[in-house]
Amino acid sequence: MPCMKKPLVRGFTLIELLVVVAIIGLLASIILASLNSARYKSRDARRIADLKEIQNALELYYSDHTQYPTALDTAHLVTPGYMPEIPTDPYTGNPYLYAGLGGVKCIAYHLGATLEDSSNTALNGDADAAPGTACSGTSQSPTGSAADFSGADPVYDLVP
Repeated sequence: MPCMKKPLVRGFTLIELLVVVAIIGLLASIILASLNSARYKSRDARRIADLKEIQNALELYYSDHTQYPTALDTAHLVTPGYMPEIPTDPYTGNPYLYAGLGGVKCIAYHLGATLEDSSNTALNGDADAAPGTACSGTSQSPTGSAADFSGADPVYDLVP
C-alpha cells in the first residue's frame, strides 16, 4: 500500500493575526488624530474667509449709507445685494460676533469669531479691538464676556 502524505496546511497563527490587528489599530488612531487637527485648521480658515467676506459687504454698505449696519442680517446685507447670504460658524452654525460702534450712528464695528486653534498665526495680526460704545439696536455688546468681545485670543477680531 502506497504511503499517503498528509497535505501541508499553511496559515497564520492566532498570535500573528492579533499583532497585525494591533498594528492596524495603532495606525488608524494616528491617522484619525491628525485628521482632527486638519479639521480644526480647515474650520478656522473658513471662519477667517467668512469674516473677510462680511467685512467686504460691510464696507460696501458703508459706501452707500455712510454708516455701518446695526446688525448682521438679511435686510442690511443680503437683500440689497452686498452678499448672497450671511455666513455662520462652520462647526456650531451660530452667527459670527458683530457689534456696530459709535452711539446713534454706527461709524465703526467690531466683527469676530472664536477660533478652535489658539495657536493660529492669524491671531497675531488681528485687531484685538478695544471696547467701544455700541450703536442703538446693535446685535452684540462689544464689551461682553470672553465668549463675546473681550479682545483676548482666540477671538479673531476685525475692525474697519
